[in-house]
Amino acid sequence: MDHIVCLDEGANELDNLVSGSKTMILRGDDDYNLHFVHVRKGDMLYFAAVGSMNEVKAKGRVSSVHYTGRITAEESFETIIRNQARLQLPDNQFYAVAGKKYLLLIGVENIELIKPFGLSGIVFADSGLFSLENIDVAQAQGW
Repeated sequence: MDHIVCLDEGANELDNLVSGSKTMILRGDDDYNLHFVHVRKGDMLYFAAVGSMNEVKAKGRVSSVHYTGRITAEESFETIIRNQARLQLPDNQFYAVAGKKYLLLIGVENIELIKPFGLSGIVFADSGLFSLENIDVAQAQGW
């Protein structure tokens, strides 16, 4: 399965992933999020920066997945703090997600820049994660 991940351009998330200083993506929600349970080790992630109008600029492979299920605010903070070395979250991102009831931590590897392409038919949920069976099929259908 393929997933499109929306990144924070202001936090240089894409640059940090490409350089290898950031090796994990975090998504959080206060409600159960169906996209969270679809991410599996070996899946492909396609990265688009917020503000680039759904333009995908890089891809990488999922190396690990940890979905917390429903947790307390304290457990949420502890989980993020334990993984901060790989997440490299600036304070504003940390506080935006810490305390969320459902967390998804995605280890990433083999990040590479690709020829940018747009996916105009995709509307990102608040979590900034969109799952689809095959991105090539979506492109062929004019997304």
